Amino acid sequence: MLRRLALATAIAFGTVIAVPAFAQADAAAPAAAQQAPVAVVQTIADQLATAIEGHRDELKKNQEKLISVIDEVFLPHFDIDYASILVLGQHAREATPAQRERFARAFYNSITHRYAEGLLNYTRGRVKVLPFKGDLNDKRTVVRTQVVLDDGKLVSIDYAFRKGRSGDWKAYDVIIEGISYVTNYRNQVDAEIRKVGIDQLITNLETQGSKALETMAKDNKDKP
Repeated sequence: MLRRLALATAIAFGTVIAVPAFAQADAAAPAAAQQAPVAVVQTIADQLATAIEGHRDELKKNQEKLISVIDEVFLPHFDIDYASILVLGQHAREATPAQRERFARAFYNSITHRYAEGLLNYTRGRVKVLPFKGDLNDKRTVVRTQVVLDDGKLVSIDYAFRKGRSGDWKAYDVIIEGISYVTNYRNQVDAEIRKVGIDQLITNLETQGSKALETMAKDNKDKP
């Protein structure tokens, strides 16, 4: 079960990644800022498969190259600053601008390193973008998808989008089977800050990366 959810999580974060450098030369899709959120997710799902296919062995041997590809295309489509503020929760008000900036970068890096290799299992057709229902809110909306796992089972994954001042839509939360990544990590981050303080948490994320996330998750799970 955990393995299946880990793959779903990797695909979930991967689906909001735009086309990597390998496929950029062949892509003629309009910029995300010109597309509605559902179109962004559908386009990205297709382009991710194109980017991974044919380069899987190369990227598997060089994680740093995989990370650099993600860096080039992920940030423009994910509002990491806003997501980080949500993850910090009440601690965002206590943090200085410099601390919030360091946390956002460290948290983003730890997330990408934790799930990057999972993206190599992504193949075309794994993600089905469901028809949009309801009105497109002027500022926020949710795109609903289903991910097909290796055993054929479906996992529901929703993407929360918000429109920025410039008019572009960016994802800021991923909800897997009803569990919000923002809420999940907010609880873990809150517990860790109360234990070691925000500066130490940031340092742990900067120096330990994905291992710091795993430690927080384990500590949170072990609580009575």
